[in-house]
Amino acid sequence: MPAVQDRTSHNLHNTMEPEVARDAQGPSLMPKRPFDVQAVRADFPILQTLARDKPLIYLDNAATTQKPRAVIERTTRYYETENSNIHRGVHFLSEQATRAYEEARLAVKSFINAEHDREIIFVRGGTEAINLVASSYGRAHFKAGDEVIISAMEHHANIVPWQMICEETGAVLRVVPINDSGELRLDEYEKMLNERTRFVSIAHISNTLGTVNPVKQMIEMAHRFDVPVMLDGAQAAPHLPLDVQELDCDFYAFSGHKVYGPTGIGVLWGKEKFLDAMPPYQGGGDMIDTVTFEKTTFNALPFKFEAGTPNIAGAIGLAAALRYVSDLGLPVLKGYEDQLLRHATEAVSEIEGLRIIGTARDKAGVLSMTHRGVDAYDIGNALDEQGIAIRTGHHCTQPLMRRFGIAGTARASFSFYNTHDEVDALVRALHKTIALFG
Repeated sequence: MPAVQDRTSHNLHNTMEPEVARDAQGPSLMPKRPFDVQAVRADFPILQTLARDKPLIYLDNAATTQKPRAVIERTTRYYETENSNIHRGVHFLSEQATRAYEEARLAVKSFINAEHDREIIFVRGGTEAINLVASSYGRAHFKAGDEVIISAMEHHANIVPWQMICEETGAVLRVVPINDSGELRLDEYEKMLNERTRFVSIAHISNTLGTVNPVKQMIEMAHRFDVPVMLDGAQAAPHLPLDVQELDCDFYAFSGHKVYGPTGIGVLWGKEKFLDAMPPYQGGGDMIDTVTFEKTTFNALPFKFEAGTPNIAGAIGLAAALRYVSDLGLPVLKGYEDQLLRHATEAVSEIEGLRIIGTARDKAGVLSMTHRGVDAYDIGNALDEQGIAIRTGHHCTQPLMRRFGIAGTARASFSFYNTHDEVDALVRALHKTIALFG
C-alpha cells in the first residue's frame, strides 16, 4: 500500500506541474511604487508595538526580519481555507494546498532567476541547506587529502557542517584570511585553489561585518579548477537582487525568516547536474518512487530531497514575502538601506572610544561595534531599556571574533523599514549608555 500511495504522489507531481505553471504567482511584475518608508512601516504590525513601554526601534534584522501583513495574512489564509497535506491527496483541499506550495517554488525560481523550478529545494533554513550539500555532495565526492575552502568570516552554519564532513572523509578544511577591514584576501584565496580543491563555500554577505564579498570573481577563479562553489546567501537575499545564473554559482542557500518570511523555511538552489547526481539527504515519504523491503527507488527532483510533510505554510508565506519585496523593488530598497548605513556609520564614528568592526568598501546594512570602556552586553541591555533592539555577542562567528581579538560586538542591522530618526535615536542612546557606564 505505501508504494501505491507514493506512486500516486509521483503521478500527482507530474499532473500538477502544467496547472501550477499557468497559475503561478511569482514576484510581481507590476510597476514599482515610489518608496515611502512610513507607508512601508504601516505594513508591519509589530513596528507599532511598544518595547519596555517605549516605541519599538528594531535594529536586529540580521538575526531575523519582521513580517509584513501580506505574509501574516497569506499564512493565516492557508490554515483557514487550504490546510491539507500535499502531493498525495486527490481531494479538493489537497489540490489547493499542492498548487499553492508549487506556486511558491515558482516564486522562488523567479526571485533568484533559476533556470528550472526543479532546482528549488525547500528546507528548514539556510543551515539545513548547507548541511544537505555537505552531507550529500561531500560524502559522495570527498576523500582523504582533498581540500574544502571556506573563509574566516563564515557563520558557524557554514563552518561546522564542513568540519564534520571533512572529519568523516579525511578531507582538509582551508580558510581564506581577511584583512583588518574585514575583506577577503583574494590573493590568498587564489593561492589556495589547486588540483586537490574539491569545494568552495563562502558567505555572500557577512552577518557580522556586513562585507559584500566579490563572489562572482571567486566563482570564476574556482571554476578554472572545475571546483563547484556554494554561496551562503542568508544575509544577501534580503538586500541584493539575486541572479544565480548570472553569478554562475553551483549552489545557493538562504533562509525565509531573514527575507521577511516565516521561520522554519528556507531554500537550497543547485544546478540540476549536481542535484541529479547527489544521493538523497533523508529518507521517508514523498522522496521515493517505489519501496519494497529489498530496494527503494527515488523520486525525481526536487522531491528527492523533500522527505516527509514539508513546511507547507512556511513555503506559501515565503512566496508572499518574496512578492512583497519584489513589488517594492530590491534595488530601491538597497539604495535606501545604504543611506541608513552611511548615516549610522558617520554618526557613531564620532563617538569617542567606539570602534567599528568591519569597514569594507562594499557593505550591507550591518554595523558591529565595540567600545573600549563598555562591554557589548551592557550596551545591548542599556539600549533595550530604551526600546532599541540590537544584537550582542559573537553572532555565531567565534573564529571571526578571535581574528579581531574581541569577545563580541554590539550589532545594529538595518532594514528598509528603519528610519533616519531611528538611527539618530540609536546614536543618542549610545552616547547616554557610554556616559552612564563611563
